Amino acid sequence: MGLNVVDILQDCKLFAQVPCTEFRRLATMARVCNFSKGQLIFHENEPCPGVYIVGSGMVRVFKHGSGGKEHVLHIVGPGGTFAEAAAIGGFDLPASAQAVCKTACVLLPIAQFCKLLDEDPVLCRGMMLGLTAWVRHLVTLLEDLALRDSAGRIARFLLELKPAADDAIKLPGLKRYIASHLNLTSETFSRTFRRLIDAGLISDGKNNKVRLLDRKALSRVAEGLYPKL
Repeated sequence: MGLNVVDILQDCKLFAQVPCTEFRRLATMARVCNFSKGQLIFHENEPCPGVYIVGSGMVRVFKHGSGGKEHVLHIVGPGGTFAEAAAIGGFDLPASAQAVCKTACVLLPIAQFCKLLDEDPVLCRGMMLGLTAWVRHLVTLLEDLALRDSAGRIARFLLELKPAADDAIKLPGLKRYIASHLNLTSETFSRTFRRLIDAGLISDGKNNKVRLLDRKALSRVAEGLYPKL
């Protein structure tokens, strides 16, 4: 079954509050982009091509620090967006993006997208409402860095993932990418993940899947209320 552009846009929080007329104009300009596993979608500091919305697959957005060390800023799954800030702000891309697996995205090309923003204040207001969800997400990430230990960060991350049909959680990409996203070393992530397993809160399955055995206890871990693991 081919990618349905309208369905992808409707599942995107950034455009959830955009009225029907403006939404149809977005759908008209949208085009599908397909990426193979490991394919680089764009480089940091390149001109922004537009707003990407993930339809299927997974994308990691990352930066290179001093010494070439990578830090994963976001792991974007279906319905999520990337390069939106650069497109709206009119600046070059602040990070790089790579397909974690075979991925299909919808692209809103920069020239048409910005023209529509200039012409349509109703669209801008709808997108501003959608952007509040993204701001809340960034605040949560800052809270993680300032207030949560490694167990709290991993527990909250797992609780936010949507369960699959078999009630298991599929990790969005390699564990080392998730560790970087949570500002943890791979070693710290692995040790903490093992402690959660040993405590009987999660179980580690095949194909990068995790089963959450005690959501209430995990919530307490995320809030720092569980006995130290």
